Amino acid sequence: MSALRIGVVGAGRISGVYLRTLARLPEVRVVAVADLDPARARRAAEPVPGARASEVAGLCSAEDVDLVLNLTVPAAHAEVAHAAIAAGKHVYGEKPLAATTREAREVLTAAARAGVRVGCAPDTVLGTGLQAARAALDAGAIGRPLAATAFMTTPGHELWHPDPEFYYRPGGGPLLDMGPYHLSALVTLLGPVRRVTGMSARPADRRTIGSGPRAGTAFPVEVATHVTGTLEHAGGALTTLLMSFDVWAGRLPHIEVYGDAGSLSVPDPNEFEGPVEIRRAGDRGWSVLPVAGGHRAADRGHGVADLARALSAGSAHRCGGELAYHVLDVMESLLTAADSGRTVELASTCDRPDPVPPALV
Repeated sequence: MSALRIGVVGAGRISGVYLRTLARLPEVRVVAVADLDPARARRAAEPVPGARASEVAGLCSAEDVDLVLNLTVPAAHAEVAHAAIAAGKHVYGEKPLAATTREAREVLTAAARAGVRVGCAPDTVLGTGLQAARAALDAGAIGRPLAATAFMTTPGHELWHPDPEFYYRPGGGPLLDMGPYHLSALVTLLGPVRRVTGMSARPADRRTIGSGPRAGTAFPVEVATHVTGTLEHAGGALTTLLMSFDVWAGRLPHIEVYGDAGSLSVPDPNEFEGPVEIRRAGDRGWSVLPVAGGHRAADRGHGVADLARALSAGSAHRCGGELAYHVLDVMESLLTAADSGRTVELASTCDRPDPVPPALV
């Protein structure tokens, strides 16, 4: 297969991680980088062999771009995706797929009409950690899954990010920012979600930037920063979820799955690797499972390469638009449930993505 030619829109903090990863993947080749700040686009493109700095509109319409990698802030995800789709380009975006499910569905509908593909982060589900856990569940290693827990706690991104405001605007918050990692993992492990209920809070109306040239600057908080809920998966398992920007320290596991014949401890879904531990009924302690597929020592960008391979093979890509839409629907429904005090039935569903076998890596 020839390398899929990539145009990157958005040269912010995460772009450097993608560009380093994509440079070593033979399925893809970065040809252009665009940003609202032309100087930032030039700095990002300079170390990438053969890549040029570009304007956003010019990148989306460029004849030598096959796929637009959308690394903009969440509020701009849908706008950039539509520009790329209108130009006949495939799109792979950072999470979430869009700021709302309405916007996300419009993107998917436009892509279907144009005959192009939509992919979306996170691609950490393609790593050895989640894939080993998936293989164990599929093999019945802990019996029938009954329940799961998923926790993400931090005191807030303003402590380390020099421009953190977008994390606290609509489309941000702990659930929409970090929830896609945990929820994509949970859907990969346990299947789609049928209904949700939950509660949320916003303990502080303002936060203060803690690093960089704007340290000490206060900014408003427009979204819930502590969200907790219960998810009922289509297979019957119940997940307890906690996403918070208000916890200074904790010892909670990232993800655990509890079956009728044992328990499974899953590593951080924000990472590609990590030990998967199992304790079966009758065991005296936990043991580490062997790797069963997935990408080792990986970083952001493998989802783009997976889409490129799927295009060549005519198969489904794993970090697909419908998975990302369902995850966004889960998050939006959970916030609706928290605001209304009722259980919300989900209108969407999706297939579990195919596992990543060792032969593919």
